[in-house]
Amino acid sequence: MTDGLPMAFPAPGLPARVRIHEVGPRDGLQNEQGVVPTEVKAEFIRRLAGAGLDTVEATSFVHPRWVPQLADAEKLFPLVSDLDVRLPVLVPNERGLDRALALGAREVAVFASATESFAKANLNRTVDEALAMFEPVVARARAEGLAVRGYLSMCFGDPWEGPVPVDRVVRVTRALADLGCGELSLGDTIGVATPGHVDALLTALGEAGVPASALAVHFHDTYGQALANTLAALRHGVTTVDASAGGLGGCPYAKSATGNLATEDLVWMLRGLGIETGVDLDRLTATSVWLAEELGRPSPSRTVRALSHKE
Repeated sequence: MTDGLPMAFPAPGLPARVRIHEVGPRDGLQNEQGVVPTEVKAEFIRRLAGAGLDTVEATSFVHPRWVPQLADAEKLFPLVSDLDVRLPVLVPNERGLDRALALGAREVAVFASATESFAKANLNRTVDEALAMFEPVVARARAEGLAVRGYLSMCFGDPWEGPVPVDRVVRVTRALADLGCGELSLGDTIGVATPGHVDALLTALGEAGVPASALAVHFHDTYGQALANTLAALRHGVTTVDASAGGLGGCPYAKSATGNLATEDLVWMLRGLGIETGVDLDRLTATSVWLAEELGRPSPSRTVRALSHKE
């Protein structure tokens, strides 16, 4: 599919390898207006795994009323659970954890907010009430031997509250770590972060005892800053980056949120920096082209468009 790959020019101070946490099947599809058939979702996950992505977030065990697109979690997960990749799932509460455990999930994630407005919109709770709700979920999951990720949304800006103070983000991130979340994903939910802001937050987190090794970053590309922000995070030692194949996704509770960082765009940049990912860019691009056809619209990823048009 490609005429070539970018020339690699390794830069000092960057990691040798980055783990891509693929969120397309969950975060990417959750905002789709039309219901995507379960079989298409399962094939999407299988193709992503076949392209070399070793972590593919499969679905979410939320109440179907809140995210109808993911109402088929019980049907979907058994269709892909044989894959030899990590298949984390989102669990909002203890009931969601029960459902995930019943299907043999080995990795779960909880979804917190750095701001009161988004916590109210997304969870109908205050920030501290949400953390209290997650406490038994994380404890039970860890007792069952599961890995637990903590998502933190609105780390840089909030559509209701505006810019989010760094110290507030540090407080909630620290609280998630104290609950027992082994990985903490910092979300730029409405895409307003810039590299300097990323640098300031990661510096403050390090000073608060949250090392880069415990962090992942989750950028949206609303203002075209996702790759620049990712590079800033890599320079801080972050080695896990969330991305969505084809640039799918937004946030159903934040209407100003546009798509996630496209996995293909991320892989292209990392290849150019000589950073290993284990991802086959041709197969990944073909997967996003296939899914775009299934969804009936072109992929928003610039790399997908550039590579697929070279055929």
